[in-house]
Amino acid sequence: MMNIAGYELELLVIGFPGKGVCHGGLGWSTIALLRGHGRVALIDTGPIGMRRLLREELRRRGLAPADVTDLLLTHSHHDHSINWTLFPQARIAIGGPELDWSLTQPWGETPVPELYMRELSSWPRLHRVADGEEVLPHLGAHVAPGHTPGHLIFVLQDAQRDVIFTGDAAKTRAELVSRRADMSYDQSVTAASIERIWAYWRRKPDSVVVPGHDLPMTQHEGRTSYLLSRKAAIQACFGDSLDEPTVIDLAPAGQP
Repeated sequence: MMNIAGYELELLVIGFPGKGVCHGGLGWSTIALLRGHGRVALIDTGPIGMRRLLREELRRRGLAPADVTDLLLTHSHHDHSINWTLFPQARIAIGGPELDWSLTQPWGETPVPELYMRELSSWPRLHRVADGEEVLPHLGAHVAPGHTPGHLIFVLQDAQRDVIFTGDAAKTRAELVSRRADMSYDQSVTAASIERIWAYWRRKPDSVVVPGHDLPMTQHEGRTSYLLSRKAAIQACFGDSLDEPTVIDLAPAGQP
């Protein structure tokens, strides 16, 4: 837990920077919880497979989905947005241009959950975020295109340090350092957005970046350092019994 700018910040789920080699998706995404200034806010929601975990993490903190006042979405891809339906009492905030773009995407061809975005577009508690808007006290939204055209990053500003929630504008340390992304409609646009993230990151010592699919980290003179240790594993049943699963560790020895 971190106390910053009048909020308690916790990461309910920490994203993973991997991909399935044979079966597509694997890397789950980060979900952040902010409590303060009379608000209970989530940044992103994770995919459908994370619904039970998300409910459990809220319950562990004495919260229910109905207690969430604000849901802030970095972008429209399913693994960050689809669980907005768990929070019907919350203000659902997404970049206006991002939502409009998502509604134009061909069905069945992109990571956009078409029906969920269509429903969100007419939702009474929808809030279309503008570039540079203060969406919560001390928390600003800034357009960072490349992964999607209207992708937002959120910058939580404090006197001593900031926290930058990058979503998938720079979703891993590798993308932050290389200034490239493995999913970009234009690498030059992505590079410009990552440089903007670095500019925010360098403004104050000890500022923290929270990527969409990696551990939170700090930087000093351009060298990044993780703040936490990675915990990730898959349980699989290869044999004849459900009582003897194989656990595959996804955090190799020697890696943070």
